[in-house]
Amino acid sequence: MNVWGNRLKLSIFGESHGPAVGVVVDGLPAGEAVDMAEVAREMGRRAPGRSDISTARRETDNVEIVSGLRDGVATGFPICGLIRNRDARSGDYGSVLRPGHADWTALLKYRGYADMRGGGHFSGRLTAPLVFAGSLAKQALARRGVEVLARVVSVGGIADAASPDTAERYRILSGEDFPASRTCAEAMKDLIRSSGDSGDSVGGVVEAVAFGLPGGLGEPFFGSMESSVASLLFSVPAVKGVEFGDGFRLTGMKGSEANDPIVIDGGAITSRTNHCGGILGGITNGMPLVVRAAIKPTPSISLPQDSVDAPGTRGATLEITGRHDPCVVPRAVPVVEACLALCSLDAILTCGI
Repeated sequence: MNVWGNRLKLSIFGESHGPAVGVVVDGLPAGEAVDMAEVAREMGRRAPGRSDISTARRETDNVEIVSGLRDGVATGFPICGLIRNRDARSGDYGSVLRPGHADWTALLKYRGYADMRGGGHFSGRLTAPLVFAGSLAKQALARRGVEVLARVVSVGGIADAASPDTAERYRILSGEDFPASRTCAEAMKDLIRSSGDSGDSVGGVVEAVAFGLPGGLGEPFFGSMESSVASLLFSVPAVKGVEFGDGFRLTGMKGSEANDPIVIDGGAITSRTNHCGGILGGITNGMPLVVRAAIKPTPSISLPQDSVDAPGTRGATLEITGRHDPCVVPRAVPVVEACLALCSLDAILTCGI
């Protein structure tokens, strides 16, 4: 069933080339104010066709509120946000299965009945309603002293050595068109352009941090914060890996290096380092919650690829045409932010904070 969440529940609907995509958000408390100008700003961060390194598909991504808001305030009933698809070109898609896409698995599961134009329900287009829902969560979190920000850590083989350690430094990066340190950002954009020019694509890593999140959030065993955040991030079509804190790098450390020393600061318990990423035993400890998502290279490339036709009766060579991102990492930044914001608000509401 296409439902996520505990106290805050989401249900995303629509297909990439259908009339619209959208989301139903259930559980936002009555009385929560919603600034639609801020919603529009968040939607613009993810929207296609805004730069020379993204797809040329132009979508305004204006959100039509169908229910749940009145005079800019949540009524307490489910909020339904609808986003019209206005620039789909279904003629760009044929009957050959696209390597790296869900065409093959959708054929196995839905026996040819799924609308797979532009990726259908498996398309990155479905992250637009996720960003809308995340915008609602970010506004509610701000009133509770929590801020969620994200940055590009790497694109291809280019890694950003900068490691901002305060909310203010993350905020500065978040305000950039390409949220990485400026020197690395230019090199990353050049790599994206060259990959697109050669008919190929690249992936990368996005890091998101929740500042101000209270300790004590999360439910053992299966309701841990890692479980919640990872479940939503892995719902994003391009995400193929998730790590918290120092993640896989912890495997190269000794316990004496990986453990975060616990100290008293200003009368409160804290730690000198944050290798654990703000979570221990599945419960937040009050340090910044740090998560990274590995974004795979865009599967739609124009280089020749071996495949088969949709019925699976003959082999074929596929050369994808149309409009596609040579790298979705920059547009994934607000998506990863949205996921962490939604999980954070769900955990807060579950704990009754």
